Amino acid sequence: MSGSRRASAAAPAATSAPASAGAPARAAARGGFGLVGPRRERHAVAAADLDALALPVGDDGVVVGVDAQGRPAVLGVNRPTPYEVTLIGGLWTAQVLALRTAATGARVTVETGRGQVWSGLAQAAGGGQQCVTLHDVGRVPPQGASAGSPVLVIRDCGMRPPRGRVAAGPWQSVLTLLPYLSPAAPRLLQNSSLVGVQRVSPDEAEQIGRLMRLPVAAVESLPTLGDGVTLWCTALDRQFVMTQPTDTETGLLGQPRRID
Repeated sequence: MSGSRRASAAAPAATSAPASAGAPARAAARGGFGLVGPRRERHAVAAADLDALALPVGDDGVVVGVDAQGRPAVLGVNRPTPYEVTLIGGLWTAQVLALRTAATGARVTVETGRGQVWSGLAQAAGGGQQCVTLHDVGRVPPQGASAGSPVLVIRDCGMRPPRGRVAAGPWQSVLTLLPYLSPAAPRLLQNSSLVGVQRVSPDEAEQIGRLMRLPVAAVESLPTLGDGVTLWCTALDRQFVMTQPTDTETGLLGQPRRID
């Protein structure tokens, strides 16, 4: 930029007398800073043009899709504090989240009673490394999550998931998948830091609206959401997000769908 400090372009000056034979060569050295690199023409940007350099980067986390303005929507699942997420939606979206979370370097543990629908993903994820593991319901061992090895536990346990043996904790988030609104939903929604809702029936939309204190417009839109669209909401904020699969995700999971 034009206002930045300019690094000196001059090479170290040669001494008037030749260096002694035993002295180390210092012609190209800069004490403590390494060798002098090549000199190139400076690149300058006028202050009025700085806004054009803005990048669409949000918080750290997993890019779950794009919002209504086409900006990346990011879900921060790797946190130093317990983080509970409930998704009332389809298996496809939960599996995309699993793949993208694993791609960030986190481990993904899936607690499920239908391991056959997760086995292909577990084998494909991680390029041969076991970053996605499957466990029967109620048989998830301690994960040993840490800042260097965060974990996302996905609970795919049907309409009435039992209380999990492995709870959310530092660097270990838990996502519970509900295919539809169930008797367990009020407790889960109340305890969740984040709730995702995909297409539901009008009756379910009204119940979710009351539980999450959604505006009327959001409640009316829930029964009409397209495949791959999720309303992500917290106690203070809400956002519609379209999850668009990559070619790899489409090849492994197929096109977005709400019903499995």
